[in-house]
Amino acid sequence: MIDHSTGAGAVKASAPVTVLAGPTAVGKGTVSAAIRARYPQIWLSVSATTRAPRPGEVDGVHYRFVSEEDFSSLIEQGQMLEWAVVHGRNKYGTPRGPVEKKVSEGRPVLLEIDLAGARQIRASMPEARFVFLAPPDWDTLVDRLVGRGTEDAEERERRLATARVELAAEDEFDITIVNDTVDRAADELAGLLGVRDLT
Repeated sequence: MIDHSTGAGAVKASAPVTVLAGPTAVGKGTVSAAIRARYPQIWLSVSATTRAPRPGEVDGVHYRFVSEEDFSSLIEQGQMLEWAVVHGRNKYGTPRGPVEKKVSEGRPVLLEIDLAGARQIRASMPEARFVFLAPPDWDTLVDRLVGRGTEDAEERERRLATARVELAAEDEFDITIVNDTVDRAADELAGLLGVRDLT
């Protein structure tokens, strides 16, 4: 059983940027897609990555798919708000410019990133709100990972090992949202950003 009762501190009433992180296969992308579809007021940052697209993923919508060389150039130019090597293989990161632009416009900004990226942003942007997306329990997380069918057995074991470490970081976050159902989790997250479903 996973205890979701504690967080890093009181929930920030107002924050320019909300960071959503959690263990692999918890459903960050699915919840973010629900936010994108149902809450257009919220601007969802598009991460850059060096990994290849999965079936159905669209460049510029799900991720910005870039080469290793281009990613390295962005880092060298100081254009990444955060970045990390995930699962020991591919780089993921958040381009700085678009985030700063939307914050200046007063839009609610949501970053969906991995744990290492969240830690970088906590160091550089402590005023942000940090939300941990958690599974209802470990078995549910395993079922989601296996059911996704996009990784081979070796990759699944690597991701499960990573997930165990990531779950232990929950108390670093301001608040936990349990992803029991996607719509409920998305509604709770949107509420934190001060946005309600008008449909």
